[in-house]
Amino acid sequence: KEYGVPIAIKAAFGGGGKGMKVARTIEEIPELFESAVREATAAFGRGECFVERYLDKPRHVEAQVIADQHGNVVVAGTRDCSLQRRFQKLVEEAPAPFLTDAQRKEIHESAKRICKEAHYYGAGTVEYLVGQDGLISFLEVNTRLQVEHPVTEETAGIDLVREQFRIANGEKLDLTEDPEPRGHAFEFRINGEDAGRGFLPAPGPVTRFDPPSGPGVRLDSGVESGSVIGGQFDSMLAKLIVYGATRTEALERARRALHDFHVEGLATVIPFHRAVVSDPAFIGDEDGFTVHTRWIETEWDNTIEPFTGGEPIDVEDTLPRQKVVVEVGGRRLEVSLPGDLALNGGGGGGASGAIRKKPKPRKRGAAAGAAASGDAVTAPMQGTVVKVAVEEGQEVSSGDLVVVLEAMKMENPVTAHKDGVITGLAVEAGAAVTQGTVLAEIK
Repeated sequence: KEYGVPIAIKAAFGGGGKGMKVARTIEEIPELFESAVREATAAFGRGECFVERYLDKPRHVEAQVIADQHGNVVVAGTRDCSLQRRFQKLVEEAPAPFLTDAQRKEIHESAKRICKEAHYYGAGTVEYLVGQDGLISFLEVNTRLQVEHPVTEETAGIDLVREQFRIANGEKLDLTEDPEPRGHAFEFRINGEDAGRGFLPAPGPVTRFDPPSGPGVRLDSGVESGSVIGGQFDSMLAKLIVYGATRTEALERARRALHDFHVEGLATVIPFHRAVVSDPAFIGDEDGFTVHTRWIETEWDNTIEPFTGGEPIDVEDTLPRQKVVVEVGGRRLEVSLPGDLALNGGGGGGASGAIRKKPKPRKRGAAAGAAASGDAVTAPMQGTVVKVAVEEGQEVSSGDLVVVLEAMKMENPVTAHKDGVITGLAVEAGAAVTQGTVLAEIK
């Protein structure tokens, strides 16, 4: 009440957007604080949370620091991590683009001062928020390597994991000055979430995992075809890192790599990545770089279709594929081609006379597992009930909280879709539900 809202409620012993809630009214603080504590406890084993001022529409910029036990501190580079949903990063890039020289200098010097004053050693990340007016605000220090550290490795030419071991062994840094960035790199987190339904967690089996390759493409992954992604873990399946000599080249390579990245069996955020690398707000050419930490929720035009589990393709619309070897720039590559194209030697209208049929248009799928249908309030995803906020016979208004589901370490509120009275309350805290399970009815 003294400092006003909005405020950010944040987990004290973890990050990654888990255990973080934003309260914009005084009245919603108790419920959101409760939720933040539950998420923090589930993700980090401790539920302590703190409160700080919340900034609207800032960029998230961070400095990758490495410091040895002899007082030497170097900033290996900056990163922009503004593309987030639920305060968890989706796309990161290095170096942070569209900063002035003065801003970049201030971030470097501030990060080094903080680490020196704290007598910090090891790899660490000093995080900042950059306001729309250019003001730089210190956020926190993560005392570890972050998920997005590969983009700094690519642009600084430093093996950060190796440096951690060297520092722990008491060795001095090889570097004495901050390295100049070489080229540009992006990292795309490949999460098991349905971008067409508000990035809801989507655990399930991976029936196909076919990542891209090529110049400037790196993949860090822990899954393969046949893996099963459970709801009890974080939603990240893999990280796609793309490097180019310039930001423009890196974007071009990223578009190709994302086009060639195929995952089947469960929803992923790949369709979102394909869209964002061509979005003017992210490219930043005409109206500038206008992405901020709430851009996805507040400004991005989401036209992605909800994942429907994949529709069967008519046999007549598919042709067998054949692997052939081609030579490109002196390199021999094995590629997979449609059967008729391989038979025709790559030409149109070859002697085989084979004609590839045009695929039939498919109907646009509706959002699977909508939170409400008629009187029923249903689970929009697979998960565990962590809170039931209503009782049998209770009157509710549209938008009131009914149930809180947890999946992949994230809480998702399910709210009333209309005014009425709760009847047939079918779940209790701790119950496991699947997508479409009826949680209650509103009469």
